[in-house]
Amino acid sequence: MCGIIAAASTRNVGKLLVQGLHKMEYRGYDSAGIALHQNESIAHLRALGKVQLLEDKMVAEKPKSKLGIAHTRWATHGEPSEANAHPHKSKDTVYIVHNGIIENYIELRKSLIQDGYEFTSQTDSELIAHMLDYYIGQKNSMIDAMYLTKERLEGAYAIAAIDLKDDQNIVVARNKSPLLLGLGTDEIFAASDPLAIGQLTNEFIFLEDGDVAQISAEKYKIFDNEKNEVEREITQIDISSQSTSKGDYRHFMEKEIYEQPEAILNTIDGRVGAEDVLDNIFGLGSSELFSQVKRIQIVACGTSLHSGRVAANWLSSIAEIPCQIDYASEYRYKNPHVDKNSLLITISQSGETADTLAALRYAKEKDYLASVAICNVPTSSLARESDFVLFTNAGPEIGVASTKAFTTQLAALMLLSLSLAKSKELNPKLRTRVVTGLRSLPEVIEETLLLKDQILEMAPAIASKDNALFLGRGMFYPIAKEGALKLKEISYIHAEAYPAGELKHGPLALIDENMPVIALAPESELAEKLVSNLEEVKARGGTLYVFADPSVTMDVKNGSIITMPKCDFLLTPIIYTIPLQLLSYEVALLRGTDIDQPRNLAKSVTVE
Repeated sequence: MCGIIAAASTRNVGKLLVQGLHKMEYRGYDSAGIALHQNESIAHLRALGKVQLLEDKMVAEKPKSKLGIAHTRWATHGEPSEANAHPHKSKDTVYIVHNGIIENYIELRKSLIQDGYEFTSQTDSELIAHMLDYYIGQKNSMIDAMYLTKERLEGAYAIAAIDLKDDQNIVVARNKSPLLLGLGTDEIFAASDPLAIGQLTNEFIFLEDGDVAQISAEKYKIFDNEKNEVEREITQIDISSQSTSKGDYRHFMEKEIYEQPEAILNTIDGRVGAEDVLDNIFGLGSSELFSQVKRIQIVACGTSLHSGRVAANWLSSIAEIPCQIDYASEYRYKNPHVDKNSLLITISQSGETADTLAALRYAKEKDYLASVAICNVPTSSLARESDFVLFTNAGPEIGVASTKAFTTQLAALMLLSLSLAKSKELNPKLRTRVVTGLRSLPEVIEETLLLKDQILEMAPAIASKDNALFLGRGMFYPIAKEGALKLKEISYIHAEAYPAGELKHGPLALIDENMPVIALAPESELAEKLVSNLEEVKARGGTLYVFADPSVTMDVKNGSIITMPKCDFLLTPIIYTIPLQLLSYEVALLRGTDIDQPRNLAKSVTVE
């Protein structure tokens, strides 16, 4: 998960590196550090906690350098501490930053200890510095030392390294962890994410697995896994125009909740006509390929998995295609059977989720027709490695708890369902109805956001509790799961979701005055059954907070009912998501948690 950045320039790079860390802090904020080459020495500053604490040290000590590396950490091996913060060093000469996990670090650490190296941290990363020093000590260049080192490393890594003996060059390496170069004027950068350096350049080179690169202020060289010098494509991306400021909002999460009408519009814009979805919106030839699809496999993690579970209902009802969905982290380990003419769907906001990428790479060895990615980041590994892709166009999402990325994923997955149905010439009237609903969806979301005042009234009662139960049925069960996830992520309240019909099979035992129950009650064929399920909660003195269609009537003595706006039934999961986001946000505000950067979490999960 961590974020790394490196810079070689003709100007002072310290401030640039720290600014880049701030841009990547969503990747981890347990600790931060920097190493700056100063000719005769290397300034090495680290801080436990957020990047601002490192910046405070920089202001105090005022180190200056034209060459440096920096890191913001999400802890894997070793607790958050200054000693475990990057950059790590060996003998005050070799300094490294690392994103990833070295799976064989225990045996490598033992070997290095036998060679006389002393470890000052609990991390798996420190051994990389010692291994580089070891091979440099055998008269190897830093490039050669990096190759010798990575031959022994097992796992995922993005590495940047500097050597006291070389004040001109930085050496970087990538394997299964994102790393790119940024080309400026008289300066070159390396980073985990284009956002880190998007204000400094619009020219990027995305390194491939096995690549090693050497960068200086004036030039770069890239070598592949076989040590052959290679050229990689230069991609131009204007990131500076993308808003990464909170503006007048208190938190990024709040801003991103209220950006959803525009985000949804951006997802559907240019992809639907007046009555139907347009052809080939997933890429040239996608419509023809979709006509052959007999079965679908979805893999995703976290919030993205919840969007996939909703989509499984749409794919069945609209496109009439059976769908299997699995956690990306589990998919590879169940020896999955792939039926003929199966389509693989991967879903990820960042496109760098390690488990999802691993599932895609595993699936490429299987007999799938093709792979389709639903993703928000055009430059991501997932987008580059998939056969077809639909970008959600949500814009940067900085808050760790996903909001607009989730609802735009749902909109994109609806487009997928419509495209598959169209390719098979199925349900034309239904397609027209849903497209009409999609075009009006931004306005309905605006109306839904006006429920904030009612949500503010219920938030204190939930904020005072330690647990919460979310209920839904059918395609609203995954929405209930998403609501529970949002609440636990940012308020630290233990929250779980259950299909309402399963209450009597165990969860009913939890119902008392200390267990608020949040239920989703849209108009559907299951509405009456859901109301009966909620009566079971009432009968046991439970407190109910129900988001309901105007047609759903029930008497709630303890709690409240919020009436939801009307929209096409198949699109209501998107609408019912919005108040759950607002509720989790307001509860977290009352509990005083760090909403944008909740404890122990990071935005982009780049380790397995």
